[in-house]
Amino acid sequence: MFRIFGPPGTGKTTTLLNMVDDALESGIMPHEIAFLAFTRKAANEAKERAANRFNLDAKKDLQYFRTLHSLALITTDIQSDQVMGNAQYKELSGAIGVTLGGQGSTGLDDDLPSMVSSSDPILGLINLARLRRIDLRQQYNESSIEYDWNTVSYVDKCLTEYKEKMNLYDFTDMLEMFVKQAHFCCPKFKLVFLDEAQDLSPLQWEIAHALDKHSEKMYVAGDDDQAIYKWAGADVDAFINLPGGAETLSQSYRVPSNVHHLAETIVSRIHRRFPKRYEPRKATGRVSRISTLDSVNMESGTWLILAQAGYHLQPVATDLKSNGYLFNYRGHRSISEKISDAVNGWEQLRKGREVSGEVAKKIYSMMSSKDRIKRGFKKLSAVDDNELVTLDYLIEHQGLLATKEMIWSEAMDRIPDSERAYITALLRRGEKFNGLPRITASTIHGAKGGEADNVVLFTDLSPAADEAMQYNPDDLHRVFYVAVTRTKENLYIIEGEDVTRSYDL
Repeated sequence: MFRIFGPPGTGKTTTLLNMVDDALESGIMPHEIAFLAFTRKAANEAKERAANRFNLDAKKDLQYFRTLHSLALITTDIQSDQVMGNAQYKELSGAIGVTLGGQGSTGLDDDLPSMVSSSDPILGLINLARLRRIDLRQQYNESSIEYDWNTVSYVDKCLTEYKEKMNLYDFTDMLEMFVKQAHFCCPKFKLVFLDEAQDLSPLQWEIAHALDKHSEKMYVAGDDDQAIYKWAGADVDAFINLPGGAETLSQSYRVPSNVHHLAETIVSRIHRRFPKRYEPRKATGRVSRISTLDSVNMESGTWLILAQAGYHLQPVATDLKSNGYLFNYRGHRSISEKISDAVNGWEQLRKGREVSGEVAKKIYSMMSSKDRIKRGFKKLSAVDDNELVTLDYLIEHQGLLATKEMIWSEAMDRIPDSERAYITALLRRGEKFNGLPRITASTIHGAKGGEADNVVLFTDLSPAADEAMQYNPDDLHRVFYVAVTRTKENLYIIEGEDVTRSYDL
């Protein structure tokens, strides 16, 4: 394996994609190349780029541009209908008398059905032990899970028996099956590209080594200084200690010099790391220390508001709403698409313009049937989603009683009061609330891979992070290194009220 180290903003993924382009231009066949990413989104972006540039069929020609999990699914004996889903976990919960919550989609690949997530504490613990390739009792002893050992052991035993009886597999089973069957199920490749290698677990590293044996050349890219998923099983030391050649992409195209200086101060605190040269872009940038979020003007530019723990962002979201800002929070827009489309659509209708049937249905859903819509018309079942309709048409043919004299707040009486106040604040500020937010409030982990003109960083630590700082500080240093290196122009640092429980910047 050949390692490519990509510090923040150096274009690590772009470098890999350029290498894919070069390989295809040289005559290597698409099916002889594997591009493996951690998320479906990243894998699909790579697939679409190659397909567009070389006029390829993304699904047929680039079948090995995917996640590790989906690679395991398509190459082993496991069929998609054999994968544990929500219904199976629910059935298991009822059978054993232990609630196994937190089920949801992994978002790993379109080929995969919905599977249990690690947000369930017991299932997450079991899964983590398997990813780390350690005994479950050891993982339990290292954890702070509130369940007793007998319960955890019981669930593990029942889960194994249930899967065997029903001939089912969970997503970790896929990885384990690939490792077992690699000698005959792993395709032969001329080139393999594996991104975000610092986040691989020991089990995933076994897959990486199997791929290396079955390929002429393999490149693994990542940045050990950005390895912030140890809690999820990532083994950054395996990446650092990997034998073979290595190259560092040293020039950042994102981080300005003043922010870079602070980033270098943080990274110097990490004891276990691969030494590398890292240069800022020519812009100076600015690092400022402020007391509150109100101290900054967020009227223009893109913004990331970051905190180590999610609960530190709850008052931030409240303040942003009260000030009439549109923003992303926990992966969602601050106002639902349904409400924003309905409000915008109604105002379009009042101006004599057409809206789609889909938007019209959203408008109707925000109206009571009493004096806004005639009985029997609430679902607009006679209108196709793609059909264009006017206000006059809806009044004449589709039971609409609300008139154009009514503004959105009068017509759509089912919009909650809290949302009404927020929409009013948005309009007062002049925000285009049906557009893309310029502002994102996120945990640092959730912002990995992102960037913004301006970053606001809270230094507060959760009790768990503060405790972890005492015995494994490298992990927290990496988290705050990731945070500051999201910055393209200005970094604003808000120090915690309790200096004994805040990260020292």
